Amino acid sequence: MIKKYKSSSSSAAVFKKQAKPREDNEKNLTAKSAVGKYNSSDPNYKKKNGQENTIKATQVFHKDKLRVIVLGGLEEVGRNMTLIEYNQEIIIIDMGLMFPEEDMYGIDYIIPNISYLENKIDWIKGAVITHGHMDHIGGIPHIIGKIGNPPMFTGKLTAGLIRKRCEEHRNCPQLNIFEINETSLVQMGKSFKVEFLRVNHSVPDSFAVIIHTPIGTVIHTGDFKIDYSPVNDKPADLNRIAQIGGKGVLLMLSDSTDSTHPGYQVSESSIGDEMDKILENITGRVIIGTFASQLSRIQKLFDLAKKHNRKIYLQGRSMNDNVEIAHKIGYLDFNPRILANDSDINKLSDDKIMILGTGAQGETNAFLVRVVTGEHRTISLKKGDTVIFSSSVIPGNERSIQNLKDQVVRQGAHIIHYQMMDVHAGGHAKQEDLKLMMRLLKPKFFIPIEGSHYMLRAHAELAEQVGIPSENIFVPDNGQVVEISAVNAHVKIPHHNYPGAVRTNIPEQVVGTLTKEKVVTDYVMVDGLGVGDVSNIVLRDRRVMAEDGMIVVIATIDTKTGEPIGNPDIISRGFVYMKENRELIEKTRMKVKTLVKENSTATKTDDDFIKNKIRNEVGQFLFSRTKRRPMVLPVVIKV
Repeated sequence: MIKKYKSSSSSAAVFKKQAKPREDNEKNLTAKSAVGKYNSSDPNYKKKNGQENTIKATQVFHKDKLRVIVLGGLEEVGRNMTLIEYNQEIIIIDMGLMFPEEDMYGIDYIIPNISYLENKIDWIKGAVITHGHMDHIGGIPHIIGKIGNPPMFTGKLTAGLIRKRCEEHRNCPQLNIFEINETSLVQMGKSFKVEFLRVNHSVPDSFAVIIHTPIGTVIHTGDFKIDYSPVNDKPADLNRIAQIGGKGVLLMLSDSTDSTHPGYQVSESSIGDEMDKILENITGRVIIGTFASQLSRIQKLFDLAKKHNRKIYLQGRSMNDNVEIAHKIGYLDFNPRILANDSDINKLSDDKIMILGTGAQGETNAFLVRVVTGEHRTISLKKGDTVIFSSSVIPGNERSIQNLKDQVVRQGAHIIHYQMMDVHAGGHAKQEDLKLMMRLLKPKFFIPIEGSHYMLRAHAELAEQVGIPSENIFVPDNGQVVEISAVNAHVKIPHHNYPGAVRTNIPEQVVGTLTKEKVVTDYVMVDGLGVGDVSNIVLRDRRVMAEDGMIVVIATIDTKTGEPIGNPDIISRGFVYMKENRELIEKTRMKVKTLVKENSTATKTDDDFIKNKIRNEVGQFLFSRTKRRPMVLPVVIKV
């Protein structure tokens, strides 16, 4: 039974949704989103829905070439966004964010650069969101309005998480979301017929994307793992995966996050068994830190809390939001009475409490961090507490997590983490799982995605091991274009398993190329309410101030003579403690006074000249004395 969103014209897509299985329902209901019926053939669609469509595609397009452009996720873990382009039509897969590195001071997160799409708004036929993690949905509020608010296709849980995130951003338009499942079929423009394959991950409603194009089938796996006994989810349909592979796959783009780890990924159900054993032997409070999006884990913890007669005290805004959304739509099953509130914490005995929150990565202001620093309003650590870190270490967070663990044990609590016991199962396929997926799908061309370059290369080596020719494996950088084109005419054959769909046989002669063309993929940094206003220059200044501090030099100058009035004032922040370095400060003060006197003639006509002179000379002077180069900020006041 196929749930279809099909085209009513040859040129575009009116999406229709069946209320019942095909054989039982003659009438199709027009699918409606929050902003109304979507019809990409209607030139007034965006204007009708409050979106002025003033940008037209003007660039020359590459006729009959399938182009794959990854705007984020090929040189980092996060910021995932992929474009599939064919004959002036584009579909987008995911719009994620990346959390900042430790030296990106003040940055909240980073989103993909969409400048390539700025003059191609009319080309965009839809977006598919594979699952609800922030590295796949986090950029939506900042991006979706700028690309014309195209229809978005995703699972039910992911749709709820996206809507919740957009509520927090006033510039996010009213979304045009269609909920799909593994039986859905979507026509996007003329070139793309899209199906969905349910896969297992650490959050329910995760999907791989099957894209039928005029020259072959493209598979984007999304984040996945092979789990034969998942929690609150169905196992991946390996039989259907094999059938897809047997009919010919042109290109596979596959998750590389755990490609460096040998073996098979641990099943989520086995983590529950290990947690059960741990809880049997703990008599004090249990404090568990995990990801708020790890809903399969959270479900298991609710089940174990019920079994061991403990109440759950949820902490962290994202944790509360995700639990509320998932419970509301039926993806978390628990009795609300199991939830404790602030007043219950002081009434319940320690062996009746399970505290579940965020912060296992050492994130600033997250629940666990506020607890160990004594800033949490109701919870403080005490002897007898057990803190379980039920998550792996995200690369780059090692130092923050180690500091967090140190503070936990200093306060008398006991720690359990995934390297000691199986209290965490990753959501990403390890090497043997990745090889199994490639063997089943048997793609002609292969692109590893979603990982650092080292991870991508490791995945590419696995692809060679399963028999994909090295010349058909492409490891691009962010923004580097991969082109695939057919040398001879393609043949369309009805896809009998999925009525109405068309399967395209791969032509005998297909050429794939990792081109030298690159589109812009610079970081777009989000800092507070600012999006993209923090440039690399600003970030560099922040790094300088963080490393060597800053010094402000205030010189007062007589307007008529250009001579200094009194001694310059000096303010040091993060450079030296002035009271303990009076000699250095006085010498710096005299240096500035001398510079002003020597350049008094120039000062009459050019303030910038004297400022630059102070900046350069004082900077060099301080470096010669301290071997540090603080940021020098000269201020000239004329009276």
